[in-house]
Amino acid sequence: MSTNNDSASPANALLHLDQQMCFALYSANLALHKVYRKLLSKLDLTYPQYLVMLVLWQRDDVTVSEIGEKLFLDSATLTPLLKRLEAAGLLMRHRAKTDERQVIITLTDTGKLLREQAKGIPEAILCATDCDITEMVTLKQQLESLRENLKDKS
Repeated sequence: MSTNNDSASPANALLHLDQQMCFALYSANLALHKVYRKLLSKLDLTYPQYLVMLVLWQRDDVTVSEIGEKLFLDSATLTPLLKRLEAAGLLMRHRAKTDERQVIITLTDTGKLLREQAKGIPEAILCATDCDITEMVTLKQQLESLRENLKDKS
C-alpha cells in the first residue's frame, strides 16, 4: 500500500537530505573546518581569527568596518574576536584620529611574524582536498558566484 509519505515518490525525493545542495555545502564546510582546526591549532588561532589575520596580512591599519565588509561580519560579531586577538598580542585597536567613532586595527610585530608560520596553510588545504589547482580555482569562483546570487535574496 502506497501513501503520500512514500519516500520513493519523486516529489518526496526532493526532500531527501542527500539531495540538498545546502547539506552538501554544510557538510563540506564541516569537513574543511576540521582540517583548518588541525592546521590552525599550531598557530593558536581559530578559523574566524585566521580569517581576520588574512585580511590584516593583506592590508594593515584597517577599520573594524572594513574587516567586517571583507568577512561579511557585523561589528558585534567581530569585536569580541578582535579583543581576543589583541589579548593574544597579535593586533592593536585604537581610535582613528580623524573620526573617534572608527576603530583602527593594526598588526603587532608578533602578528606580522605569524604570517610566516601560516604560509604553508593554503598548500596544506589544497593537498587535503585532493583537487588540483584548476579544480580549486573553478570551485572557488562557483561558490563566489553562488554567494553573490544569494546575497540579494536574504
